[in-house]
Amino acid sequence: MLDRKAPPRFQKSNSFSLVKPEKITLPNGLVTTVVPGGEQEVVKVEFIFKAGKWQEQQAGVSYFTANLLQKGTATKSSFQISSELDQYGVHLEVSPGYDFISITLYGLTKNMDRFIALIYELITEPSFSALELQQAKDIYIQGLKINLEKTSYLASRQLRQSLFGSHHPYGRDAEVEDIQKIQRAQVAAFHLEHFKDFEIICSGKVTDPLIRKLTTTFDELAVSKATNRIIEREDVKQVTSFVEKENTVQSSIRLGKKSIPRLHADYPVLLLLNHILGGYFGSRLMKNVREEKGLTYGIYSSVTTLKHDSFLSIGADVNKENRELTIQEIKSELKKLQTHLIGKEELETSKNHFIGSLQSEITTPFAHADKIKNIILYALPADFYQVLLNTIDSLTENELREAALKYFSEDSFSVVAVG
Repeated sequence: MLDRKAPPRFQKSNSFSLVKPEKITLPNGLVTTVVPGGEQEVVKVEFIFKAGKWQEQQAGVSYFTANLLQKGTATKSSFQISSELDQYGVHLEVSPGYDFISITLYGLTKNMDRFIALIYELITEPSFSALELQQAKDIYIQGLKINLEKTSYLASRQLRQSLFGSHHPYGRDAEVEDIQKIQRAQVAAFHLEHFKDFEIICSGKVTDPLIRKLTTTFDELAVSKATNRIIEREDVKQVTSFVEKENTVQSSIRLGKKSIPRLHADYPVLLLLNHILGGYFGSRLMKNVREEKGLTYGIYSSVTTLKHDSFLSIGADVNKENRELTIQEIKSELKKLQTHLIGKEELETSKNHFIGSLQSEITTPFAHADKIKNIILYALPADFYQVLLNTIDSLTENELREAALKYFSEDSFSVVAVG
């Protein structure tokens, strides 16, 4: 009989076994990746375009191109599209980003094939209605005006500008005047140039009829391979910037610096070091700044890895009078990682939490597809995640201190505070 008074025995596993995907290459060169799995009769179909901010010449154009895709086609209005989706319980999601734009369908497998033709029409014949564009611009401008009053938004934006430069796609943000200048012709031209080459990833309870529908719908599409835009890095200098904002009681603090790509040899040790510093609730920054000092409700550090660059950031929102003390404590924690070895118990706890958290991210076929998508988009080895976990589990206290000396020097971070 099960003794419910005794906790289950701890069993450690470093396994990160992804579903083996199947690749189908159409005659026109388009690749469909199928990630099968799950018992539920649901499926996710994602179309991913190299059409993010990285490709735009004018700030905001990629966002509005993505936003307007579902707002009408040559034969269907925005209302007709949304009504048809609602009728069959299918969710359509369009996601603009720094490097990519994705169109994703979620729904019951039995209903999905009827919407493949709709996606084809969204991709090939969007109407880009001038009225829909103006409405989208008005909504965006209202939201931007609200965000410009938030210290957290301003601090994060200023940090990216300080790291990449105000004209770089990763550092540039569309201003109100940029949005007002965007015209239908610019959106249509961006679509024409950047929406003829994409990846298709289909996951869940995938059926043969659905795959046939996908292949027969898209196999004759005229495809032209996307050219990778080359952008020179701006000559940016490390900054320390404190911006006062009236009528605010808090100050938003951001520290940041350029980081390393996923395939760099030090990437695993940097991830674990970041996890120990501020990557989870039991991290050093949380214990010091939140629990012991009571300076904030939350503080974090993160590694953001994009297609063409990456950066490390630390952030917290505190009362204005605690700004200097909080920055001092953050730098103190950075210094400790460089000068003192991490204790064995803390190291083991951090490793287990990191590994367990990553393993918990692949509990569904859709989650497997997300990891496989990263492998495809960022040209990673098929065993990237398994090797990552094995490497992290083998790291020593000395290796972490050496990495801290290389990447966590407190004087190498730009510091931004607004409020």
